[in-house]
Parts: sequence; structure tokens; C-alpha cells
Amino acid sequence: MMRNIRVESLTQRPIEMQDIELVERKGVGHPDSVADGLAESLSRALCHEYQKRFGGVLHHNTDKIQIVAGRSRPSFKGGEVISPIYILLTGRATRTCGGEEIPVDTIAIRSARKHLHEVLSNLDMDNHVIIDCKIGTGSSDLCNIFDRKEKKMPSANDTSFGVGYAPFSETERIVYEAERELMLLKKKIPAIGEDIKVMGLREGNNLNLTIACAMVDRYIDDLDHYAQTKEDIVRHIQEKASTSTSRKVRAKLNVADDIASGSVYITVTGTSAEMGDDGAVGRGNRCNGLITPSRPMSLEATSGKNPINHVGKIYNLISNLIASDIVQQVEGIEEVYLKILSQIGQPIDQPHVAGVQLVLKDGVKLSQVQSRAQEITDHWLEDIPHVQDMIFKGELSTY
Repeated sequence: MMRNIRVESLTQRPIEMQDIELVERKGVGHPDSVADGLAESLSRALCHEYQKRFGGVLHHNTDKIQIVAGRSRPSFKGGEVISPIYILLTGRATRTCGGEEIPVDTIAIRSARKHLHEVLSNLDMDNHVIIDCKIGTGSSDLCNIFDRKEKKMPSANDTSFGVGYAPFSETERIVYEAERELMLLKKKIPAIGEDIKVMGLREGNNLNLTIACAMVDRYIDDLDHYAQTKEDIVRHIQEKASTSTSRKVRAKLNVADDIASGSVYITVTGTSAEMGDDGAVGRGNRCNGLITPSRPMSLEATSGKNPINHVGKIYNLISNLIASDIVQQVEGIEEVYLKILSQIGQPIDQPHVAGVQLVLKDGVKLSQVQSRAQEITDHWLEDIPHVQDMIFKGELSTY
């Protein structure tokens, strides 16, 4: 069956030629990213358990996890958490199959503790957090989609769309790598907490990075030490970013600090979830790891949705894969934008439309690249089982 793939040229200036560009990344310890990470870790844990027990993935969606902030009293050389962070694991999952009961709650709590241990190095699992599990069972109509054995390809769970683009702009790459660089720098400066937010503003050839970083109090002796640590971090980020761009880079860290009055951003655990910042799945990065108002985006949360028939997950991920592949394989293309729309109940490899929009380099005609872009798109849609396998193995980030 021929897929409805439309390839067209897009008449606009590439992002690098536009005067203003905004890019944001929330780090792995930001409460919204923690919620995303918990949701995706739980989904993968359920996938592995279902496959081990029944040879296939059963219906589940764990994309409604909530984090309720606690209260803390940070202090130089070490403060304390007064009220623990509350995490509510919720969503839907298949709890019984063939008369066998599946320990969904146990799996959920175990996967949550494992993820928190991996991403929040200063969180005391016994005293700083409460994990509550209220995962319900899936509705029968959605569960039945997974039972239609006569169809090799699952049917879309919803009429929804996924969006992707490529390549990253220079600003997008620098913003993404700035947060990743801080996680590497943490080995030398343990005061760096995992709750980081990098906001990039490019105005012409000037790139400004505004960074929020939850500093860990036990590694900071006093106000002078804090101020010096800030300077060291800013210098490192500016120097690192400047090696990958000819633009002028300026970074600022924790701009709300008032050093004179002693009001600074220190935490006990390295995340603002300890002191008033709640978190929820889907409020942070898109599945490419960024928040990009200068680009098309889907508001669909990717993390925690099942990787079998939930197009809100599959189409967002595959859109970025397709866009990247087209840019890498086809000469003459500046940018690629993908928009893939499903129809509920239809095979997920047969979208209602897959729209491929190309920003072409000067002198390149659509006829020169159209067929190859269509072939690459068709190949990825045909190979959706491979994408599902990549999700199972954790090879594709969702936030």
C-alpha cells in the first residue's frame, strides 16, 4: 500500500540566518525532566517484564507522573530537607494476562528508585523522597488493540501528530552541550547540582546563555566560596562554547542571586524539587532534548507512552530520525521539517500523511531531492519495528 508522503520546498530563511533565536534545555535533575525520566524508565521496565513473561509488550501508558515539591533549609557546608519530595507514579498498565498477575506496583517503585539514584547523586532515598504508586488498569478498548493478532503492524491509538527537524542550529547545539558539559564538570566541581536550566538567546552574532544551576550546599564553605565557584563555572562554559562558534558568547549563572544580602541559589539535594518547584511529564524538553520556540514543536509528551502503538511517542521520535537521515544523506538541503499525522485505528506505518518540508540551498531545485527524501521517509515508516526496538533498549532519548 502506497504511503501518503508529501515532499515540498519551504520558502523561509534557515534558522541561522534569522535575527532572533531562542533555545532552552532543562537538565536531568530539573523536576520536569525527573518526571519525564521516571515515566520513561517505568515504561521500559514494564516492556521488559511483559516481554519476559508473555513474549510481547502489553498495554500501558505511564505519562502522567507528578512531582510535588518538598521543603528544605539549605545552608553552607550542609543543610537539611524539612519535608520530603512526594512523587506520584500514575497512569495505566496491564496487571493481569492469561490468569497471571503482574507486580506492576513493585516494578514501578523499583524503577523509580533506580532512576532517582542515577540522576540525583545527593538525594537521600530514605529521607528526602516519598514514592507513591497509583497506577490503574487500561480501558478494555485500548487494551484490545494489542490483541489484534491478525495485524502485523499495530493500529494507532489516537489521531495525533509528531514533529521533528534537522539539523540542530549552532545555538541549539551549544545550549544542549552546555548542560551536558556541566554534568562532566561536576566531577571537578561537586557543588554543581543536576537541576540545570540553560536558556539561549541569539541576537544576530551574539549568543547569551542564562544558566540556572541548583548548587549543592554541602560542597560550599561560605559566600565567597560560592561566588568563586560561580565564576569558575561561567568561565568554563564560555570558553567551551567559544571553541565551537565564531559568535560572541556570554554566559551568566544564577542571575537572581544577591551576593550582598547573601541570597543565593543553594540546595541540599541538587534539585529545586526540594524547595517549591513541582514537576510533571511533558512540561520540559521535547524528545530531541530541547525546547525550541523558533521551530515547529508538538506539545505531546513523549516520555512514558507505550512504544507499540502510541503515535504521540513513535511519530515524534521517528520524525527526528527521518529529518536527520535526510540531511545527512541528501545534498543540497539546509533544513528538514517533518510532520506525521495518524488516524486512530489505522496501521501506524500508514500515516494519514507524512509531510516533508525542505529548506533548499541556493540553486537547488525540489525535483533534484524530492524522490530521495520520499524514499528515506518511506524506509523509516516501513522500519517502525526497529524504532520500537531502539525504544525498548533505551537507545532513543525522550527528553
